[in-house]
Amino acid sequence: MIVVEDTTGPNGPHPVLAVTGLAREARLAAGPGVATVGAGGNPERLRNLLKGRSGPGCRAVMSIGIAGGLDPDLVPGDVVVATGVVVTGSLAGGQRLTAHPQVVAALAQRLADAPSRVIQADVAGVEAAVLSPHAKAVLRAETGAAAVDMESQVAAAFAEAHGLPFCAVRVVCDPADRALPAAIAKALKPDGEPDILAVLSALARRSATLGGLVRLARDSSAAFDSLGRCRALLGVGLGVPDLGELLRDVA
Repeated sequence: MIVVEDTTGPNGPHPVLAVTGLAREARLAAGPGVATVGAGGNPERLRNLLKGRSGPGCRAVMSIGIAGGLDPDLVPGDVVVATGVVVTGSLAGGQRLTAHPQVVAALAQRLADAPSRVIQADVAGVEAAVLSPHAKAVLRAETGAAAVDMESQVAAAFAEAHGLPFCAVRVVCDPADRALPAAIAKALKPDGEPDILAVLSALARRSATLGGLVRLARDSSAAFDSLGRCRALLGVGLGVPDLGELLRDVA
């Protein structure tokens, strides 16, 4: 399912396209000068949604939402303004797609007053959730990335294909030393809403524990609180400056 809010603001005739995985992320990102698209944590579904657009219809692409921590110094709620995306897996694995440096600088300045820690670093884009502390450590060693998500590589490739600026703002949810329950990571509907029945089923099968869910809920609360504060600081068009010469009407 695709969720799009085509609104325009003073930053230009086209919105910034906010690429998300969760419905809650899309709701937070939405606002003047922003269109949102999400695919429930499924990169291939997201690619198909983006391919199905009649044209980009946007002036920049931002991957925004929560992420898994890879840098062991990061805690839930810490913010990563991406300098680039390292693509993993069979799809151009090892390729690095660079975020637009002028946009990165503008976003970092907007977020300078955020109460959470804000760093500029690469993120890793993966095709499946990275669940265990060991897997996170391996990915950190291979990529040098500070955080990991399943949308940034898709968003960056879409932006590159259409000659648009790319950027990403990702907030750490599960830190590097904490496992993410596999059953819970998959408990999403196609529209990005949580699948409560799948969560209850995982508990019944004991593939997830109540303690693990409580820790995840605490981490998620810290991450979404931080993401909400970041969204308020970013403002119209998610704080992406109008780069003028890079604006292309290819819709």
